[in-house]
Amino acid sequence: MIRTVQRLLVLLFVLTVFAAQSQQIILFQNHENGIYKSGDKVRIVAFLQDKSTDSITVKIQTDFTKWSTKKHTYTGDSMVVFEKTLDKTGTLVFEVASTNESGSIGLICNTDKFIPGTQRPKDFDLFWENQIKNQRLLPFQLVQKFVSVPNNGYSCYDIELNSTASKPARGYFAKPQNAKPRSLPIVIYFHAAGVKGDWCRSEPGNALRYATMGKGALCFDLNAHGMLNGQPESYYADLENYDLKNYPQIGAENKDRSYFLGMYLRLLRTIDYMTKQPEWDGKRILVLGESQGGGQSLIAAGLDKRISAVVATVPAMCDWGGTLVGRKGSWPYLFSTANNREKMLANVPYFDAAHALKNCKATLVVEVGLIDQTCPSSAIYASLNQSKSKKIIFTAPYRAHHFTQTAYKPLYNKTIAKSKDDFIKAFLSK
Repeated sequence: MIRTVQRLLVLLFVLTVFAAQSQQIILFQNHENGIYKSGDKVRIVAFLQDKSTDSITVKIQTDFTKWSTKKHTYTGDSMVVFEKTLDKTGTLVFEVASTNESGSIGLICNTDKFIPGTQRPKDFDLFWENQIKNQRLLPFQLVQKFVSVPNNGYSCYDIELNSTASKPARGYFAKPQNAKPRSLPIVIYFHAAGVKGDWCRSEPGNALRYATMGKGALCFDLNAHGMLNGQPESYYADLENYDLKNYPQIGAENKDRSYFLGMYLRLLRTIDYMTKQPEWDGKRILVLGESQGGGQSLIAAGLDKRISAVVATVPAMCDWGGTLVGRKGSWPYLFSTANNREKMLANVPYFDAAHALKNCKATLVVEVGLIDQTCPSSAIYASLNQSKSKKIIFTAPYRAHHFTQTAYKPLYNKTIAKSKDDFIKAFLSK
């Protein structure tokens, strides 16, 4: 009875918001979190405010690969568009469209049954142990420039760290002034995919945001590519068009030349640098990011057991091999490229979060979008299932990779977003 009341309250909230924003179609399911098990019955109901339409089109996508389409006669302001008992592991995405509007929702069945589509290399651990050992033999060469910021009581620096990667690790480092030794946690912020967008670049504001949370933190905002900070737009545009064009495919057939090797070495170098700060409490390290940044966060936790917590939003780099077993793998879909598949099978798995997470000790706080075509839920669960650490997973049945169904944003802000923020604040306030 309690769950029924909760569902009705959620439905009433969403309907009210959609009405206020003139959204025409919303979808609702009997498991509001979109998670089911075999034997569970699914019921998808569509709510339409447009009473003038006489038909709707229902598209159903299975395992983020195959679509089926059927037209229905519209029967009123709400109607059941799907009703079935689930009998196998997989995902479903529903799109309902009238003449003028559409709505989407997704679900996943048997979350604990997903496994990676590729085998973990037998020498995975040895490969990374050697990479980490070799990098740690390299003496630190630090270039830092003081950055003036408006926050009194905080210092910020433009940082460059040498690395065994082809480019150094670069970003912004912010911290409280006059903090006592061994008093502060570490936060490392990773960025989403791309090169020239503002979401790809390190900014002092990102570092300061987390440095000022809780009782203060040592925060490093690391860009993925070792790019210079604060450069003219032309600098980033040239990188995107030339040196970093299609960067995920660079070295896909050779693990020693993989672009992701350099990306991961830079993040590992940054962790080592941050743990040398005298203010670090020796215990807490939080890594976080969205999309590619979420993937880097999971990788960091898998390759460095000192990471104690991860907050990853719709993470990429998860189960690239899903493509090989009838599902859609995660961004950047390396097994869907023209590269030699056999060579990729021998090299790509070394950089897949699905295999790195086996050694993870961190608490994993992960947001999964159940209609996310970029980083499918099945790929994320296939990766998370490899870790035996504590997991706090938030599923958003209405979320694509980007928030396209904006009328759900108030509900999202009150639930998933707030829960993630509360976790971060609590972690930094210990």
